[in-house]
Amino acid sequence: MYEMQESNLPNEEGKRILYPRIRLTGQDTLDDVAKYISLTSTFSPGDIKGAVQALVEAIAHSMGEGRSVKIDGLGIFTPTLGLREGFERESGEPDEQRRNAMSICISGVRFKPDKTLLRETAGQCTLERTSWKFRKSSQRYTPQERLKLAQDYLAEHSFMTVADYERLTGLLHTAAACELRMWRETEGSGISCHGRGSHRVYVARQDSPTEETGKE
Repeated sequence: MYEMQESNLPNEEGKRILYPRIRLTGQDTLDDVAKYISLTSTFSPGDIKGAVQALVEAIAHSMGEGRSVKIDGLGIFTPTLGLREGFERESGEPDEQRRNAMSICISGVRFKPDKTLLRETAGQCTLERTSWKFRKSSQRYTPQERLKLAQDYLAEHSFMTVADYERLTGLLHTAAACELRMWRETEGSGISCHGRGSHRVYVARQDSPTEETGKE
């Protein structure tokens, strides 16, 4: 099932752009994949799971040594780098402190699917347009009004999660998370954060107005 969704950015003529977006119905796990393969082969689910785990470790080993990995029929895996939490990017200025290896980490893996995988997926798929509509982030409040809502919330609560900010503002999860990170990095917003990943929460900033923002 798919739906035509409006892009956040208009085209060069200022007109809205619609693009097709698939409606996912769930997520299969390695157990599901292993069971499917075992039905069409002589391998047991345990054998398949063991082989996949070995493949994951082999790919990680190659990428850890600075190589991309190409699996025919599947695609190409390429490691990407980023800064660790709490470090700022270099600007290239002569007197600026440079980032060393301790401040850099593997931040992601870029995957480029093989054409065979795309053809196999297309061959298994029959598309149909759905009447189901994708939710959009609410435009009820301006960014500054949303910031005021967050500040008022933190004046009465010890911390705020992304889910709390979603309920306050009507933003969807990704938009809410991005905007909270922006407020954290904005001087004078009064918002900081503690923790990492799924344990991150946002709190009222306790530092002085002149202290550099973005550091935790």
